[in-house]
Amino acid sequence: MKVLIVSDSHGLVDELQVLKERHKEEADLFLHCGDSELPIDDKAISGYVVVQGNCDYYAKYPEETIQEVNGKKLLMVHGHLYGVKSSVSRLLYRAKEVGAQIACFGHSHYLGMEMIEDVLFINPGSLRLPRGRMEKTYVILSVEDKTLKTEVYDFDKGLLPELTAEFPI
Repeated sequence: MKVLIVSDSHGLVDELQVLKERHKEEADLFLHCGDSELPIDDKAISGYVVVQGNCDYYAKYPEETIQEVNGKKLLMVHGHLYGVKSSVSRLLYRAKEVGAQIACFGHSHYLGMEMIEDVLFINPGSLRLPRGRMEKTYVILSVEDKTLKTEVYDFDKGLLPELTAEFPI
């Protein structure tokens, strides 16, 4: 099963629709980790599971969601309520509390994947205002029985193969 993960698009509309169209045949689930700045009924966000970001003033999305992905639990939050800009410790505690093997978040606009205490943390970066890199990134996560694979994409250039990673579970 494949999951497209995006965050911090801050008002972009066309780009979210392009991602749905570009990956509709390969992705089984589309996640937006907050700060879309779009109303719930906006066509661009339709088809995405979305959480509330600190800049989502126009809509009230849930603060977190838990998705079942190929037998694994995936926790998605924006990150601002967990202090992710300084540490993922509080988010790790929440993931452990709900039994999640995967925790997706945004807020910092920094792309990153890291396995901590058997929880894979994924921040897909930002489509509008990336930090730490120039690329406007998103991630496709493949959830297999014993492996989690992340592929990083630049919105404009496509797959960044040097950033592909596999994590045993």
